[in-house]
Amino acid sequence: MNTLLKIFTCCLLAIVCLPGFAYTERNLLQKEGDLDKVKASLVMDQKWVPYPAYADRAGWDKLLGSNKDAIIARGEKLLDYQWQVVKATDYLEYERSGNRKIMEDPFGKNNGAIADLMMAELAEGKGRFIDQLINGVFQSCEMTSWVLSAHLGSQGAQLSHRSLPDYKEHIIDLTAGDMGSLLSWTYYFFNKEFDKVDPVISQRLRKELQERILDTYMNVDRFWWMAFNLQPGGMVNNWNPWCNFNALQCFMLLENDKDVLAKAVWRSMTSVDKFINYTHEDGACEEGPSYWGHAAGKMYDYLQMLYDGTGGKISIFDQPMIKNMGEYIVRSYVGNGWVVNFADASAKGGGDAQIIYRYGKAVNSPLMKQYAAFLQKQGSSSLSSGRDIFRTLQSVLYANEMAQEKASYQVPAYTWYPETEFCYMSNKKGLFFASKGGYNNESHNHNDAGTFSLYQNTTPVFIDAGVGTYTRQTFSSERYSIWTMQSNYHNLPMINGVPQSFGAQYKATRVQFNPRKNTFSADIASAYPSQSEVKSWVRSYTLSDAGLRIEDAFTLNKIVAPNQVNFLTWGNVDLSAPGEVLINVNGEKMKLVYDKQAFSAAKEVIELTDPRLSNVWGKEIYRISLNAKNSSLKGKYVFTIQPVK
Repeated sequence: MNTLLKIFTCCLLAIVCLPGFAYTERNLLQKEGDLDKVKASLVMDQKWVPYPAYADRAGWDKLLGSNKDAIIARGEKLLDYQWQVVKATDYLEYERSGNRKIMEDPFGKNNGAIADLMMAELAEGKGRFIDQLINGVFQSCEMTSWVLSAHLGSQGAQLSHRSLPDYKEHIIDLTAGDMGSLLSWTYYFFNKEFDKVDPVISQRLRKELQERILDTYMNVDRFWWMAFNLQPGGMVNNWNPWCNFNALQCFMLLENDKDVLAKAVWRSMTSVDKFINYTHEDGACEEGPSYWGHAAGKMYDYLQMLYDGTGGKISIFDQPMIKNMGEYIVRSYVGNGWVVNFADASAKGGGDAQIIYRYGKAVNSPLMKQYAAFLQKQGSSSLSSGRDIFRTLQSVLYANEMAQEKASYQVPAYTWYPETEFCYMSNKKGLFFASKGGYNNESHNHNDAGTFSLYQNTTPVFIDAGVGTYTRQTFSSERYSIWTMQSNYHNLPMINGVPQSFGAQYKATRVQFNPRKNTFSADIASAYPSQSEVKSWVRSYTLSDAGLRIEDAFTLNKIVAPNQVNFLTWGNVDLSAPGEVLINVNGEKMKLVYDKQAFSAAKEVIELTDPRLSNVWGKEIYRISLNAKNSSLKGKYVFTIQPVK
């Protein structure tokens, strides 16, 4: 029985957990092997690589099978590709207007083209794509930096804190790492082919990779994602496994000095341990399902390469926590492409079937493998992972095996993450409920302690909007001026007219889940600032066959302004009958019932002009505000949400 299931089974009484930073000195990787063991375990000279050499045509034909033609066709579209120039003003635009995409779009097109051309040449093997691949490689080498404009400035990576690359220093961010690993694989497969054209091509590429990635990784400690200088209460998110994995790939593909390689691998292990230490042992991803592939998923990629590069001698795949982290993505799936979304995560998704399958295989999780096969059957993912060439190659490697897996997925009756304080419940009437406790300084945080979402027959009815397109404002001191980040645009109350505040001290307390009664509750008073004048506000959710009951029991220190209880929804909303809000989302009908003597209802139309939001919800969503007619220092509000036939 896995650890999560043990938690669920044993949780027959209410469980109370203290929210906050999870950092625990587990150091699972460092305990698995010290520097000497790492050195002794290394598989040198790229003999760990599980793919055929470029010249092995029979090997590639066998590996790619029926995927060969599609991979070649993708590359053929790029034979006349015009390589994009990322202009200085494209970088500067981030400072001037906050626009990231003007720099990221042309850069991303170039990087994706290199990946597709590389795969096409591996598939065909006739040299037809080599010249264009050289063009992409050489243009990349000519760039001052492979770092995104947004990361040069706002992430504090560059010492100048400006968004224009500074030639005097090298930075490793997500994209520089991705490019480093992509170009390292390009070098590994094609350096001899490049030499036939001109040896300077491979020489230049190798030099750039050495200086930008290998030397920088070993000699610079200040990058925040490394977490070497982590302070108490500091955050470690998906950047850590993602950047470390990219660096590990580069070293494993390029470095053939055993002493140097061992030190690099050990350095990466000490850094990735910081991410695992920060993560709650229950395995939930506080960044939400959209980030699982970049957080736990990238950690898996890292662990898989570590396993392969040491002949399986350095491995923590047998640790229950690692399995929990993988299975989170399965348990967060509602159905029909919808997932439980908190923080900056989107409500649409489900994860990449290939990465979920491989992760499930590594940790021996039938749940993950069968869910991956289920997603694959829905046609939810492809073999190409863009510039992430490792995942593309791994997907090809496991494609035939995955095709034989049984496809199965069933929503659990409940899932409880007692440390992260995520709670999901479902019933046999087609309702799926999700809520959270937590604190308001989680990674990609929204001020949302105590919020909930409710789905009927997999369709979200009461929603978490998610987040719009990232701009400079998103990761600045202005973040909480954005409506999607605010608690008053989540399914939560404004107490005395005051919303929740940002900061680790603003949190849910006395968080309890009782699976026997299908009840989740939390005192969310501490998530609000002092001007809210709230002493306690216990929000309780009870799911039954009849629907969802919401109870707010509160005590205030004094009355400042009327309370307001907000609900976010979409579809068609009808407030014409006092005491009821009728909602129809694509034929799924629900009724929110409230005390018409205690509240008046109002509807705010929120127009969605940002495609990241409108692609999920359409042109608009609605905030239903129940405004208290009377004020009291102590009281109880009860709301029910019922399916309507």
